[in-house]
Amino acid sequence: MEILFATHNKNKLLEVKKLLPKEITILSLEDINYFKEVIEDKKTILENSIKKASEIYQITTRNCFADDTGLEVEELGGKPGVLSKRFAGTNANSNDNIKKLLKLMENKSNRKARFVTVFSLIIDGKIKNFEGICNGHIAKEKKGNKGFGYDSIFIPSGEKLTFAEMEIDKKNMLAHRAIAVKKLVFFLTKQFNANS
Repeated sequence: MEILFATHNKNKLLEVKKLLPKEITILSLEDINYFKEVIEDKKTILENSIKKASEIYQITTRNCFADDTGLEVEELGGKPGVLSKRFAGTNANSNDNIKKLLKLMENKSNRKARFVTVFSLIIDGKIKNFEGICNGHIAKEKKGNKGFGYDSIFIPSGEKLTFAEMEIDKKNMLAHRAIAVKKLVFFLTKQFNANS
């Protein structure tokens, strides 16, 4: 089975590839020479995920899946949430976003946060969504150089290390994306077995 992951993010692609069984070949947007970005302008993580998958499916007519992820900080009323990627502005990078978040969290005792990922899968025009949530808290400073996004300031519940300090296999046992992908993989594997 071949399926398209509607992403340009090589880190996400690597994480997902590690979780998929060998029978499922995963292609990225680069693999099909598609370099445009889907504009994430919806109000929720779920809606953005569906929009990305739907747009790519309409353009390519290939079975595909997309995801959207947000970091929700309790003290900030769930922000940055759906705006996680653009928290410090439209052209912000991960460092800008982290800097802004740490500034807002200065001297705050409630540091509870959670990562939420939604994968939207489209097969033969039918949509199915898979959600993954990882609870944790915001560190007081950046630690680690693995991972991407907010990984260097997020410590999952029950752990001492940030995601950016963990090896990918360890992160994949705990992370929101891994939880959602495992649900997606279970579904795809059932589909593959039913069709083979």
